[in-house]
Amino acid sequence: MTGTSRIFWAIVAIAFVIFLTAPIVLLVVFSFTSRTLTNFPIEGLTLHWWRDMLDQRLFWPAFGNSLIIGACVALVSALTGTLAAMGLAALPKLRSAIIMYLLTLPVMLPPLVLGVALLSFYVSSGIPLGLGTVIFSHVLFTQPFVILIVHARMLNFDPRLVESARDLGATPLRAFLTVTLPVISPVVIGAGLIAAALSIDDFIITFFTIGSGNTLPTMVWGMIRTGVTPTVNAIGTLIVLLTIGSTILALRLATKSRN
Repeated sequence: MTGTSRIFWAIVAIAFVIFLTAPIVLLVVFSFTSRTLTNFPIEGLTLHWWRDMLDQRLFWPAFGNSLIIGACVALVSALTGTLAAMGLAALPKLRSAIIMYLLTLPVMLPPLVLGVALLSFYVSSGIPLGLGTVIFSHVLFTQPFVILIVHARMLNFDPRLVESARDLGATPLRAFLTVTLPVISPVVIGAGLIAAALSIDDFIITFFTIGSGNTLPTMVWGMIRTGVTPTVNAIGTLIVLLTIGSTILALRLATKSRN
């Protein structure tokens, strides 16, 4: 590449980064503005809207629901996804690829289609909507991510470690708990955190399957129907912090596992 082409593509890359990050930056900035309108110029900075967020009657129930759903989704997805990934790693490559494709189908579906399909299933089956249906629905679309992440780690796992433990008299369960799990645990925890981040951030599937009650994203939806205020930006910033924080921690754990 010539010097001119490098400069051109560098400008294009910077423009894309600015385009992608500008809405998030503005969201955070407007959550601290001293004005009641989310526009420029910003006359000063204040924590008033964060205090107003904490004083909202619906905030703490929605925040608690988001944490409960995210924690349950992380635990269930990490457990079942790890077991599925270990089973797939032991299969021939062609059979494993076919099963992996089937397991990732929920990820390929548009969230709106998946949300409507799940709502129809719950209603036709007589299952009452609530936190349980949201957790099950989130596990459905987050579990493939966990399987893919843990499966990639299992492909690099040396099976001779387990064989050595078995030769020394360890049962399959003891070999898993003392050999396999300590090696892959950072990846499993990281995959669970990614599942939690996806769950906390989700709106569409939650909207269709929660029935009564709120999570943080559905609470924001209800608030912006009457207008966008700095309080909404504060809640949005909190969601961003939770999701990005979980993702960064997951990436650090995955890097630690590779090292």
